[in-house]
Amino acid sequence: MKKIRFGKKGAAAALALALTIPAVTPTFASSGDAKIDSVRFIGMNAPKNIEDMVKTYTNASMEVKYSNGEVKNFPLTYKRLFKSEDKVAINKGKLIPAGTPIDVKGNPIMDTSVEGKPTYYVSDAPDSNSLLKPINGQLYMVTHYEYQTIDAAGKSAYGIVPASMSLTTLDQNRKTGELTPKEVKKIDFSSVNGLWIPCNGSLSPWNTHLGSEEYEPDARTFESDSTSSVRAQVESFAKLYFGKAEKANPYFYGFIPEISVNKDGNASVEKHYSIGRFSHELMKMMPDNRTAFFGDDGSYTTMFMYVADKAKDLSAGTLYAAKFHQTGTENGGAGNLEWIKLGHASDKEIKDIIDSGVKFSDIFETSDVPKAGFKAIKQYSYGKTEYLKVKPGMEKAAAFLESRRYAALLGATSEFNKMEGVTLNEKDKKVYIAISDQSNGMTANSSDPVDDMKLPKIKSGVTYQLDLTAGQKDSNGQTINSEYVASKMSGLIAGEDSPAADAYGNTANVNKVANTDNLSFSESLRTLFIGEDSGMHTNNFVWAYNVDTKELTRILSVPAGAEATGLAAVDNRRGHSYIMSNFQHPGDELGGKNITAVDKAELQAAMEKEIGIDRTGGVGYISGMPKLGDLQDND
Repeated sequence: MKKIRFGKKGAAAALALALTIPAVTPTFASSGDAKIDSVRFIGMNAPKNIEDMVKTYTNASMEVKYSNGEVKNFPLTYKRLFKSEDKVAINKGKLIPAGTPIDVKGNPIMDTSVEGKPTYYVSDAPDSNSLLKPINGQLYMVTHYEYQTIDAAGKSAYGIVPASMSLTTLDQNRKTGELTPKEVKKIDFSSVNGLWIPCNGSLSPWNTHLGSEEYEPDARTFESDSTSSVRAQVESFAKLYFGKAEKANPYFYGFIPEISVNKDGNASVEKHYSIGRFSHELMKMMPDNRTAFFGDDGSYTTMFMYVADKAKDLSAGTLYAAKFHQTGTENGGAGNLEWIKLGHASDKEIKDIIDSGVKFSDIFETSDVPKAGFKAIKQYSYGKTEYLKVKPGMEKAAAFLESRRYAALLGATSEFNKMEGVTLNEKDKKVYIAISDQSNGMTANSSDPVDDMKLPKIKSGVTYQLDLTAGQKDSNGQTINSEYVASKMSGLIAGEDSPAADAYGNTANVNKVANTDNLSFSESLRTLFIGEDSGMHTNNFVWAYNVDTKELTRILSVPAGAEATGLAAVDNRRGHSYIMSNFQHPGDELGGKNITAVDKAELQAAMEKEIGIDRTGGVGYISGMPKLGDLQDND
């Protein structure tokens, strides 16, 4: 979900990759009076020529067997809605590119990096899509634009340009299900000081969009080092967004924004400060409408759980962090999870602390060396061992503004690496969570302050499953007020690193998932969909994994160097089903790959001609599935 990374088979093989789904609910879709007995995806091969390597496409299909013996094959296709560079967003009566951010006054933010040639900033990194349930009879989609890779002068613009989201009004062909953009608008974040690096997101059970703010700026470095990249990023953001660098404040960012769409099609934004501040990849709600789990992206990060006071209300709640007790290394690894309570707060309480002008030095005492009363920790935003002590009375500020640091001080595990997508299998009471790159803190490191995790190094990553249970107690012996507490974590799908690159530049097995990132689960299909963020695969893929048969199928390929983002399995919108899927930063990092199967220079030239390298991204969906809506409530 982000630019920063660490780091040949024929038809018979495609059939071998097919996944089969056992008999499903009788009220599923039908062929006449017959009901569906089974469904399977027929997979596709990895692209082999330049023409296929530069496009977003699928030639996979879905095969459906009915109770009367009839078998139908439904070819899948990819439908692009728009590119981030397309001038389709209406803003103050003028069309601007969909991926152009707007400032606090609602004006497009301009790129002046080439003297005398101001142009719109255009994000090449569309990410999360939420296809909302119909509101007043209308379909809407919220889309993230995560960051800007380069500016017009060709220099890195990552983290220095305010981010944005759009709200798209969609027309739907009620017969075929085809979606068409009717109107695209930019979402106004002026009430919450703008939007910082929105990675993935999710649709809440109450039909709001839960966004994210990833890679929270380190408040310690911001305060102590005026020449740091952190200070430069936050001040650049403030200058472009507010018009003045003096408004820069790292504690404005690193939270969950919730976007609500009202009956007249206007969006409103609320940031939830009581959920904690860390590198929010994604927030996924559980069926109780109170409990949530998160990805905390980066190196040396923490697994968090939030339990809201009231259902469908994220304005106040209790934040927990996990301590990992390792039990094995099979299939990536396994462990039991112990939950440490960090504290309880309301959004208003934490916002008041931020608005008071609190700084890192107001919350913590620090030491450069081991010292009595100080605890050694290591966590993502600072990146090295630090010695900290919470100042008296600042526990709540520490828990909700420096959640990862405070969690580590209380004994939670801060060794997770590239912890990204999260999704829910409601029937089986399991959460799936992506570890895109299992290395760094997740392996044995005797020099670290704590070494809870000693898992095998798998650079191509592991998708894990969490077992959810009721009646769990926290580390103090207090019962956690949730029936959806993760008690165990175990590897489900492990990548396979290669000792050397193949002819296409792949350094991980091309027929297995590499660097799992976006995750979305279809209850109807009993299928976990996985989108890759991989530098180990030259072309990234979307996969379908059936949790009953354990079969894995490739169903989409995105352009070389691009990341597969915006993944969302939508079981039913007015009877039609979709797999939302975007791509971002096409062509990125191709120059460093050892590609001999095709002419690399020709590939790069084709990428530049057809899409543009690091210039735009695509927003769209996989279509062609049979009507599956009868299985779900008619939303």
